Amino acid sequence: MAEIINMPRLSDTMEEGTVASWLKKVGDKVEEGDILAEIETDKATMEFESFHNGTLLYIGVEEGETTKVDELLAIIGEEGEDVSDLINGGGKKSETSSNEAGSDVAPEAQEESSGEEESESAASNEERAAKADLPDGVVVVKMPRLSDTMEEGTVATWLKNVGDKVVEGDILAEIETDKATMEFESFQSGVLLHHGLKEGDSAKVDALLAILGPEGTDVSDVVKNFKSEGTTVTAPKKEEPKKAAPKEEKNDSPAPKVETSKTKTVSAQTATDGARVFASPLAKKMAEDKGIKLSQINGSGENGRIVKRDVENYQPAVGGGVAKFEPTGVESSDEVKHSQMRKVIAKRLAESKFTAPHYYLNVEFDMGNAMAFREQYNSIPDTKISFNDIVIKATAMALKQHPQVNSQWKDDKMILNHHVHIGVAVAVPDGLVVPVVRFANEQSLTQIGAEVKELAGKARNKKLQPQEMEGSTFTISNLGMFGIESFTSIINQPNSAILSVGAIVEKPVVKNGQIVVGNTMKLCLACDHRTVDGATGALFLQTLKGYIENPITMLL
Repeated sequence: MAEIINMPRLSDTMEEGTVASWLKKVGDKVEEGDILAEIETDKATMEFESFHNGTLLYIGVEEGETTKVDELLAIIGEEGEDVSDLINGGGKKSETSSNEAGSDVAPEAQEESSGEEESESAASNEERAAKADLPDGVVVVKMPRLSDTMEEGTVATWLKNVGDKVVEGDILAEIETDKATMEFESFQSGVLLHHGLKEGDSAKVDALLAILGPEGTDVSDVVKNFKSEGTTVTAPKKEEPKKAAPKEEKNDSPAPKVETSKTKTVSAQTATDGARVFASPLAKKMAEDKGIKLSQINGSGENGRIVKRDVENYQPAVGGGVAKFEPTGVESSDEVKHSQMRKVIAKRLAESKFTAPHYYLNVEFDMGNAMAFREQYNSIPDTKISFNDIVIKATAMALKQHPQVNSQWKDDKMILNHHVHIGVAVAVPDGLVVPVVRFANEQSLTQIGAEVKELAGKARNKKLQPQEMEGSTFTISNLGMFGIESFTSIINQPNSAILSVGAIVEKPVVKNGQIVVGNTMKLCLACDHRTVDGATGALFLQTLKGYIENPITMLL
C-alpha cells in the first residue's frame, strides 16, 4: 500500500520547506533509513530520511521548489502501483493547488469543501492572527515533533526558568517522547517569559511550550490567545484517610496543588506541602531506583536543586515511640501519570495480542556444551561473551535457513526477510525498549556482545536514538538473568515471532540411560499463526537446537 510522505517540520518554527536536492529519483528503491532529500528550513539545510520501504513512485516538490509543512512531498509504494488518486485527490498538496487556482472555481464549489478542511483553515487563520498580535521580539515555542511517531510530549525537566536569559543553542528542556527522553534546544535568543507546561505535564505536538522575548514584556494576552489544545494537566486525586492525622496549616497556593484536610497525594516531583521539587535527571533516576521520594531529600544544589550527592547521602529518619499493637499510620498513595513510553507499549502490545493469533512452542535444550564453549571462548584475552550473545548468534543463523519465521504479515501479502535484524528486549524504569542488532548473522560473537552492551547502556540512560530501535525482523526476550525458568512473550509486531529465553538450571537429566547432573535451558517460541505454521516453527527450533547444543558449528 502506498505511503504519502508530507513535508516534515524539522524545527519548531518551520512553516514551509524548500527541497534543496533529491537524493532519490522516481523509480529508485527506498529502504527505511535512506536519505530521501535535503530540505532547507528556516534554520538550516537538513537531511530527511525515509521511514518506509518501497519504490519512490512520485515526487511532489521539485528541487528549488517550496511548500508548506504537511503538504505532499512524495509517495512511496510497490513498484508499478497506481497512485494517481493520491496525487489528484488524496494528497494535501493537490488540494491546496486546487484551491489556489481560485479564479476557475465557482463559489458554490468552494463552499462544498469538507468540514475538516474548514477546521484546518480556521486553525491556521487563528495561528496567523495570534502571530500578528505578538509583541515585538516575542517568539512562541511549540512542542516539537522529536520522533516520526511522536504525537505528544511530556516535559521531563526544565533547564531554563522563567526570567532566565536564553541564547540560541541553549537546552531549554528535556522532552519525553514515545521513544526516549531528548534534549530540546532553543532556536532563538531572548528571556524566557513563560512556561506553557509544568514539569511532568504533557501536550500534543505544536501546543504551546514556552514564550521567549525581551525582558519585562507582558505576554498574558499571547498566552490567552494561543490555543494549546491537547495539553493535559492531571491533578492528584483526593483521598480521605481512615485515621486522624495532625492538622496541617491552610495552604493558599494556587492550583494544581491538591490537599485534603488530613493528607495530601503528591507526584514524585511535588513536595508534601504542595511546592515543586527540583532535581537533576540523574538524581531523579537514582531516587526512583532506590525507592526514595524526592520530597524527603534536602537539595544542596543551586536554588535547593536535588543533585546526585544528595541522593547518595540521604539517610531516612528513624521513627519511634509508637505504642505496641496501636498502629497510627495514615492511608496514602501516589498517583503516577502514564509516561509516553508506557502509553505506546500498552497500545502496541494490545494491538499485537488481539490481532495476531498467537501460539507457543516450548523446548528445553542441553546447555553442557554451550557452557564449556563459553568458558573456553572467554579464556581468550580481552574477550567476554554471554549466553545471551550465543543465543542471538544461533537464532540469527537459524533464521537465515527459515525465512518464514523471519517474516512480516501484510493484508495482501507476506514479506520474507532475507536480512536478519534481531531486536533485543531491554527493561528500563518506564517499561521496555527493543534496540536492534542489525545483520546479526554476519557478526561475530564478540561483535554481538559489544553491540548489545552498548545498546543496553544507551537504553537504560534514555540515550537510544529512534533509528536504533527500528527495523527488527525477529525479537528475543531473555529473563534468565532474573532466575525465570520459562515464560511466554507477546509478539513485537510487525515481527512474526518472538523467542523467550529462560535461566540455565542444574538438574538431573538422563544421558545414555543413566541419570546424571546436567544443565538445561527452556525456551518458548511465540508465533503468529498467519505466517508461521506449527511445523515451520518446529523446524526452526530444531535448527536452533543444533547451534546452541553444539555452538562450535556456528564458527565453521
